[in-house]
Amino acid sequence: MATLHIHSERIIGNIKKLNEYLTPKGIHWTLVTKILNGSRAVLEKILNDPSIEGVHSIGDSRMSNLKLIKEIRPDILTMYIKPPAINLAKTVVRYADISLNSSFETIKALDAQAALQQKIHKIIVMIEMGELREGIVRDNILGFYEKVFKLEHISVIGIGTNLGCMYGVEPTYDKLIQLSLYKQLIETTFNVNLEMVSSGSSITLPLVSMNKIPRGVTHFRIGEAAFLGSSPYDNKKFRNLSTSAFNFAAEIVEIEKKEVVPDGVIGDAAIGETADFNKMQYTESYRGIVDFGELDVDYHNLAAKDDKINFVGTTSDMTVYDLGQVSQKYKVGDQLHFSPNYMAVARLTNSRYMNKSIV
Repeated sequence: MATLHIHSERIIGNIKKLNEYLTPKGIHWTLVTKILNGSRAVLEKILNDPSIEGVHSIGDSRMSNLKLIKEIRPDILTMYIKPPAINLAKTVVRYADISLNSSFETIKALDAQAALQQKIHKIIVMIEMGELREGIVRDNILGFYEKVFKLEHISVIGIGTNLGCMYGVEPTYDKLIQLSLYKQLIETTFNVNLEMVSSGSSITLPLVSMNKIPRGVTHFRIGEAAFLGSSPYDNKKFRNLSTSAFNFAAEIVEIEKKEVVPDGVIGDAAIGETADFNKMQYTESYRGIVDFGELDVDYHNLAAKDDKINFVGTTSDMTVYDLGQVSQKYKVGDQLHFSPNYMAVARLTNSRYMNKSIV
């Protein structure tokens, strides 16, 4: 059975290393756990390890996951890392200590729910800085904050932005310094103190090494680097982090030597994806069928550890790899091993059909 192997001690090791790297630089960070899709076994190992005390908070984009985190560690600070739907206000206030927001109507709903629950709900207001995802338009900043500061059960703890997630707009020193200057403008205008400029993520980490992070930036939201050891800035390993916390293994259910070119009239009935067989340099090869398909994970997000095998095609629940022309080293029952990227791990942890092995 196809299995995602999760090495929790390597994830914990990455958390420790990030603490050691960021804390001396005055940067707090939130561990974003959405890649785990609420895996209790992994979360319990991580949240009960002493290394988590060096993390500012635990962030997720699913309320059910934050609820689980609170069940495991009621004392831990939680963050809802996307603007909440207005009808989730009650649940957000209950399970998230902090939320990221860009809609005044939603913040009013959070204020009302916080009053009912006798709480003060903390928020970070997101600012649009070019990625064209969540965030208020910069021309509206002062008017927006003026309204929010009047809400009695809302505590504005910072200003934030999201870069690199949708269009891939890179975080630069200029963009980050702009955000820091907006913080100073708000503090001066309203005579307040905002403790947090939240503009960093895994994509921003290499800028820390380049000394290109303005001093005003104080908070990162990190998922990929903690779990996969890499930064989407260059898709490379970041410093001394482990990149082997996840391994995906798929079992071979058939091996046969077959022709490369399909036999018959090719119509529009295909439900999967295939490689270009016209580019093949030979007419026959051994084909290995493994037990995962498009419903489980996108093969584009998997890197085969055996560089001698090549993708042939995939359907909803099976995938075929070319194992070579001559006597192959694999047999039925053996496994092909893959290094999954962030999206692959997220889909595999979310799939109820994939086995998970946690060590």
